[in-house]
Amino acid sequence: MSVLEVIAFATSLIAVILGVLGPRITWPWWSAGSLLYAYIFFQSAYYASAALQLVFIVGAIWGWLGWGPKGAKPKNLATKNRLLLASVIVFFALALWPILTNIGAASSVIESFGFVGSVCAQLLMIWQKFEAWPIWLIVNIAYTYQYFTGALYLTSFLYVIFSCIAIWGWVRWKKESIKNELQ
Repeated sequence: MSVLEVIAFATSLIAVILGVLGPRITWPWWSAGSLLYAYIFFQSAYYASAALQLVFIVGAIWGWLGWGPKGAKPKNLATKNRLLLASVIVFFALALWPILTNIGAASSVIESFGFVGSVCAQLLMIWQKFEAWPIWLIVNIAYTYQYFTGALYLTSFLYVIFSCIAIWGWVRWKKESIKNELQ
Protein backbone atom coordinates (compact mmCIF):
# COMPACT_ATOMS: atom_id res chain seq x y z
CA MET A 1 0.00 0.00 0.00
CA SER A 2 1.46 3.31 -1.08
CA VAL A 3 0.75 6.91 -0.12
CA LEU A 4 -0.56 7.39 -3.65
CA GLU A 5 -3.07 4.56 -3.15
CA VAL A 6 -4.25 6.14 0.13
CA ILE A 7 -4.79 9.51 -1.57
CA ALA A 8 -6.54 7.86 -4.53
CA PHE A 9 -8.72 5.91 -2.07
CA ALA A 10 -9.85 9.05 -0.22
CA THR A 11 -10.42 11.10 -3.37
CA SER A 12 -12.42 8.36 -5.07
CA LEU A 13 -14.51 7.70 -1.98
CA ILE A 14 -15.48 11.37 -1.78
CA ALA A 15 -16.33 11.36 -5.50
CA VAL A 16 -18.67 8.36 -5.28
CA ILE A 17 -20.45 9.62 -2.16
CA LEU A 18 -21.01 12.94 -3.91
CA GLY A 19 -22.27 11.00 -6.94
CA VAL A 20 -25.06 9.48 -4.85
CA LEU A 21 -26.04 12.88 -3.50
CA GLY A 22 -26.05 14.36 -7.00
CA PRO A 23 -24.25 17.73 -6.77
CA ARG A 24 -22.29 18.85 -9.79
CA ILE A 25 -19.06 19.07 -7.73
CA THR A 26 -18.81 15.27 -7.85
CA TRP A 27 -17.20 15.44 -11.28
CA PRO A 28 -13.89 17.22 -10.40
CA TRP A 29 -13.42 14.76 -7.52
CA TRP A 30 -14.13 11.91 -9.93
CA SER A 31 -11.47 13.23 -12.32
CA ALA A 32 -8.83 13.56 -9.61
CA GLY A 33 -9.42 10.05 -8.25
CA SER A 34 -9.42 8.62 -11.77
CA LEU A 35 -6.13 10.27 -12.64
CA LEU A 36 -4.47 8.80 -9.55
CA TYR A 37 -5.90 5.34 -10.12
CA ALA A 38 -4.92 5.37 -13.81
CA TYR A 39 -1.30 5.46 -12.68
CA ILE A 40 -1.77 2.82 -9.98
CA PHE A 41 -3.62 0.40 -12.27
CA PHE A 42 -1.11 0.79 -15.10
CA GLN A 43 1.70 -0.09 -12.67
CA SER A 44 -0.25 -3.21 -11.65
CA ALA A 45 -0.83 -4.35 -15.28
CA TYR A 46 -4.58 -3.77 -15.01
CA TYR A 47 -4.56 -2.15 -18.43
CA ALA A 48 -8.32 -1.98 -18.95
CA SER A 49 -8.76 -0.48 -15.48
CA ALA A 50 -6.07 2.10 -16.27
CA ALA A 51 -7.70 2.98 -19.60
CA LEU A 52 -11.07 3.11 -17.90
CA GLN A 53 -9.82 5.89 -15.63
CA LEU A 54 -9.16 8.01 -18.72
CA VAL A 55 -12.72 7.30 -19.88
CA PHE A 56 -13.91 8.39 -16.43
CA ILE A 57 -12.04 11.70 -16.76
CA VAL A 58 -13.72 12.41 -20.11
CA GLY A 59 -17.02 11.34 -18.57
CA ALA A 60 -16.46 13.71 -15.66
CA ILE A 61 -16.08 16.64 -18.03
CA TRP A 62 -19.24 15.56 -19.86
CA GLY A 63 -21.05 15.08 -16.54
CA TRP A 64 -20.02 18.50 -15.32
CA LEU A 65 -21.52 20.06 -18.44
CA GLY A 66 -24.58 17.79 -18.53
CA TRP A 67 -25.75 17.93 -14.95
CA GLY A 68 -25.92 21.69 -14.76
CA PRO A 69 -25.51 23.84 -11.65
CA LYS A 70 -28.37 22.19 -9.73
CA GLY A 71 -26.98 18.67 -10.08
CA ALA A 72 -28.55 15.37 -11.15
CA LYS A 73 -32.23 14.84 -11.87
CA PRO A 74 -32.42 11.02 -12.05
CA LYS A 75 -34.92 9.29 -14.35
CA ASN A 76 -35.61 5.70 -15.49
CA LEU A 77 -34.62 3.94 -18.68
CA ALA A 78 -37.37 2.39 -20.77
CA THR A 79 -37.60 -1.41 -20.45
CA LYS A 80 -36.43 -2.00 -24.05
CA ASN A 81 -33.37 0.17 -23.34
CA ARG A 82 -32.55 -1.92 -20.26
CA LEU A 83 -32.56 -5.08 -22.40
CA LEU A 84 -30.40 -3.36 -25.02
CA LEU A 85 -27.99 -2.23 -22.30
CA ALA A 86 -27.61 -5.78 -20.93
CA SER A 87 -26.96 -7.08 -24.46
CA VAL A 88 -24.36 -4.38 -25.11
CA ILE A 89 -22.51 -5.19 -21.88
CA VAL A 90 -22.39 -8.94 -22.63
CA PHE A 91 -21.39 -8.48 -26.29
CA PHE A 92 -18.60 -5.97 -25.73
CA ALA A 93 -17.25 -7.72 -22.64
CA LEU A 94 -16.93 -10.94 -24.64
CA ALA A 95 -15.27 -9.02 -27.49
CA LEU A 96 -12.76 -7.31 -25.18
CA TRP A 97 -11.78 -10.46 -23.26
CA PRO A 98 -9.46 -12.00 -25.91
CA ILE A 99 -7.85 -8.63 -26.59
CA LEU A 100 -6.90 -8.24 -22.94
CA THR A 101 -5.68 -11.83 -22.84
CA ASN A 102 -3.43 -11.20 -25.86
CA ILE A 103 -1.80 -8.11 -24.36
CA GLY A 104 -1.07 -9.86 -21.07
CA ALA A 105 -3.55 -8.11 -18.79
CA ALA A 106 -3.44 -9.33 -15.21
CA SER A 107 -7.14 -10.24 -15.13
CA SER A 108 -8.77 -10.36 -18.54
CA VAL A 109 -12.18 -11.80 -17.62
CA ILE A 110 -13.03 -9.38 -14.82
CA GLU A 111 -11.27 -6.51 -16.59
CA SER A 112 -13.33 -6.97 -19.77
CA PHE A 113 -16.63 -7.07 -17.88
CA GLY A 114 -15.56 -4.32 -15.50
CA PHE A 115 -14.44 -2.02 -18.30
CA VAL A 116 -17.60 -2.39 -20.37
CA GLY A 117 -19.93 -2.33 -17.36
CA SER A 118 -18.19 0.73 -15.95
CA VAL A 119 -18.37 2.63 -19.24
CA CYS A 120 -22.10 1.88 -19.46
CA ALA A 121 -22.67 2.84 -15.82
CA GLN A 122 -20.67 6.04 -16.30
CA LEU A 123 -22.78 6.98 -19.32
CA LEU A 124 -25.94 6.28 -17.35
CA MET A 125 -24.63 8.53 -14.57
CA ILE A 126 -23.97 11.31 -17.08
CA TRP A 127 -27.44 10.81 -18.54
CA GLN A 128 -28.84 10.79 -14.98
CA LYS A 129 -30.42 7.31 -15.15
CA PHE A 130 -30.91 5.43 -11.90
CA GLU A 131 -29.99 2.13 -13.60
CA ALA A 132 -26.35 3.18 -13.32
CA TRP A 133 -26.32 2.08 -9.69
CA PRO A 134 -27.25 -1.64 -10.07
CA ILE A 135 -24.55 -1.91 -12.74
CA TRP A 136 -22.06 -0.19 -10.42
CA LEU A 137 -22.95 -2.71 -7.72
CA ILE A 138 -22.16 -5.73 -9.92
CA VAL A 139 -18.99 -4.16 -11.32
CA ASN A 140 -17.78 -3.16 -7.85
CA ILE A 141 -18.24 -6.68 -6.50
CA ALA A 142 -16.19 -8.08 -9.39
CA TYR A 143 -13.45 -5.48 -8.92
CA THR A 144 -13.35 -6.14 -5.17
CA TYR A 145 -12.27 -9.69 -5.91
CA GLN A 146 -9.83 -8.66 -8.67
CA TYR A 147 -7.97 -6.07 -6.63
CA PHE A 148 -7.84 -8.28 -3.54
CA THR A 149 -6.25 -11.13 -5.50
CA GLY A 150 -3.89 -8.57 -7.07
CA ALA A 151 -2.70 -7.44 -3.61
CA LEU A 152 -4.24 -3.96 -3.92
CA TYR A 153 -5.90 -4.46 -0.54
CA LEU A 154 -6.87 -0.86 0.17
CA THR A 155 -8.35 -0.53 -3.29
CA SER A 156 -10.20 -3.82 -2.80
CA PHE A 157 -11.61 -2.44 0.45
CA LEU A 158 -12.59 0.73 -1.41
CA TYR A 159 -14.61 -1.39 -3.83
CA VAL A 160 -16.39 -3.07 -0.90
CA ILE A 161 -17.35 0.43 0.23
CA PHE A 162 -18.30 1.33 -3.37
CA SER A 163 -20.61 -1.71 -3.39
CA CYS A 164 -22.41 -0.43 -0.30
CA ILE A 165 -22.58 3.07 -1.76
CA ALA A 166 -24.02 1.61 -5.00
CA ILE A 167 -26.89 0.12 -2.99
CA TRP A 168 -27.47 3.53 -1.37
CA GLY A 169 -27.31 5.21 -4.81
CA TRP A 170 -29.69 2.66 -6.27
CA VAL A 171 -32.29 3.33 -3.56
CA ARG A 172 -31.84 7.11 -3.52
CA TRP A 173 -31.80 7.60 -7.30
CA LYS A 174 -34.80 5.25 -7.73
CA LYS A 175 -36.83 7.42 -5.33
CA GLU A 176 -35.62 10.58 -7.08
CA SER A 177 -36.43 9.13 -10.51
CA ILE A 178 -40.00 8.34 -9.45
CA LYS A 179 -40.38 11.89 -8.16
CA ASN A 180 -38.83 13.36 -11.34
CA GLU A 181 -41.01 11.23 -13.65
CA LEU A 182 -44.12 12.69 -12.01
CA GLN A 183 -43.03 16.27 -12.77
